[in-house]
Amino acid sequence: MQVKTKSVYVCTACGFEVPKWQGKCPNCGEWNTLEEQTVQKSASKTKAISQVSGRGETPVNINSIEITGEERCLTGLSELDRVLGGGIVKGSLVLLGGDPGIGKSTLLLQICEYIGQTMKILYVSGEESARQIKLRASRLGVHTSNLFLSCQTDAETVIDTITTTGPDLVVIDSIQTMNFAQVNSSPGSIAQVRECTQLFLHCAKSREIPILIIGHVNKDGAIAGPKVLEHIVDAVLYFEGDRNLSYRILRAVKNRFGSTNEIGVFEMKAEGLMQVDNPSEMLIGARPENASGTCVACMMEGSRPILAEVQGLVAKSGFGTPRRMAAGIDYNRMALLIAVLEKRAGFFFGSLDAYVNVVGGLKLDEPSSDLSIAMALVSSLKDKPVGDDLIAIGEVGLAGEIRAVSHMEKRLAEVKKLGFQRCILPYQNYKGLNKVLAEGIQLLPVKTVKEAVKFI
Repeated sequence: MQVKTKSVYVCTACGFEVPKWQGKCPNCGEWNTLEEQTVQKSASKTKAISQVSGRGETPVNINSIEITGEERCLTGLSELDRVLGGGIVKGSLVLLGGDPGIGKSTLLLQICEYIGQTMKILYVSGEESARQIKLRASRLGVHTSNLFLSCQTDAETVIDTITTTGPDLVVIDSIQTMNFAQVNSSPGSIAQVRECTQLFLHCAKSREIPILIIGHVNKDGAIAGPKVLEHIVDAVLYFEGDRNLSYRILRAVKNRFGSTNEIGVFEMKAEGLMQVDNPSEMLIGARPENASGTCVACMMEGSRPILAEVQGLVAKSGFGTPRRMAAGIDYNRMALLIAVLEKRAGFFFGSLDAYVNVVGGLKLDEPSSDLSIAMALVSSLKDKPVGDDLIAIGEVGLAGEIRAVSHMEKRLAEVKKLGFQRCILPYQNYKGLNKVLAEGIQLLPVKTVKEAVKFI
């Protein structure tokens, strides 16, 4: 068998390939990220792919394909089903990434108990032995008889196992441990990860078996070869959160079968990951009473409104240049809001340090949180509490105006459910609002940020 070998340089940040080494990646602009990879081309690779996909298939007319309804498999965890768009789609390839120890393997092993009631599951592990997985499954309460374990690292052997056993669902833990013999590089490299994922993609599509893949992250917090894998798989899910904290946030950055705006919230306990049905109550449950520099924001994550506590701290600077620090919001957005408060509302921050933090590890990237951030900063500056029963919703413009936001009815329903009695909202939203939906809440419409801060 004739084997052709060539060397290419692959960017570890974006997966871009160049024939010669360069100091800077021409695609993403990162420095010193190009690593040499040896690629072998042989007939064996083509044969391996053709065995799972089939060669020479006749094209099918789209009108001749019968659809009896979108086939989705529920996981038993409504938070995970929401992020996936309603469940696992038949024949899909899903990538789950996150920091080590965040709970990726725990989550996928937990759903095996529910799915195993009606489906046959193959769990392929390249990191743990069968006995270790059994110990973890016993701790998590996974005792289904339809779960089969395979401790393999060779991708072609895994494909053969799938062919002979015929499972309804496959879990690969993890893609960095898989090895394709025809690629002359170590497991975990971009070339290996890409080729192994391609094999599993052809297997999932040809046999219509959903395959869930766990992917480790590099030191920058991204999955190894992120751009390569994102183009191959159908959905990319990220587990976010601090390992030292109990709460985890599951977010979709790509989903061909659903929205990428939904999030799922879990809590890590001794018996495994438990879903949090009401994240808003969790995020603001420990809010301090009658404290200055804190305000509640309401953001939309897909179809779900979530309330989060925004904390601001303004203090006298000990240096010539005041410090600005932001956690959970964009730093430039914070600087913009401080400039608007100085120019349009008359508050002076020039010689003061300013810090903004979003409690619970959430990231506020929606403009509707602008007003709550501004209220928290002014509250800390004046050392007066906003009020435990008050919430602020609205986008702040450069002219100091408060602009309308979307889904105001859903936001007010969540605000009412959690017991808030007053709500500052944009005047434009107030005009078109169904007042019946807001019964029990005192609505405070404002047109400018100067009007809003008067309620402090």
